[in-house]
Amino acid sequence: MRNPRKWLPLLVIDLLLVIIFAMLGRRSHAEGLDIAGTLSTAGPFLIALLVFSGIGLMWRHPNRIWPNGVTTWIGTVALGLILRVLFGATAAGPFIIVATLVLGIFLLGRRLISGLLARRKVRSAGAVN
Repeated sequence: MRNPRKWLPLLVIDLLLVIIFAMLGRRSHAEGLDIAGTLSTAGPFLIALLVFSGIGLMWRHPNRIWPNGVTTWIGTVALGLILRVLFGATAAGPFIIVATLVLGIFLLGRRLISGLLARRKVRSAGAVN
């Protein structure tokens, strides 16, 4: 699946999910949802997601949960937290737990849903032929 028309929209969805994660966090702490603030919060995780989407071979298997999705999820959390601290923010224990759980649900959930939809599409195409 090296055709960018197939995997690029899925990468965009992953990026949007990271932005939603940041927006939910900012909202729960009564911080503004302005673009600069949201990107400041999401930025480290967006960078990490792009790095680990490459390491996780997203363009080859954009819906695979294991090992590609798990690699992307754990790598995004780990590198995102490291970058967050390097950029001057904090990474308290509760934040680490929430980030790990929410990004896991978002990133692995997306792969589960899009994988099921892709299989359904293949089955229905096979039934037509």
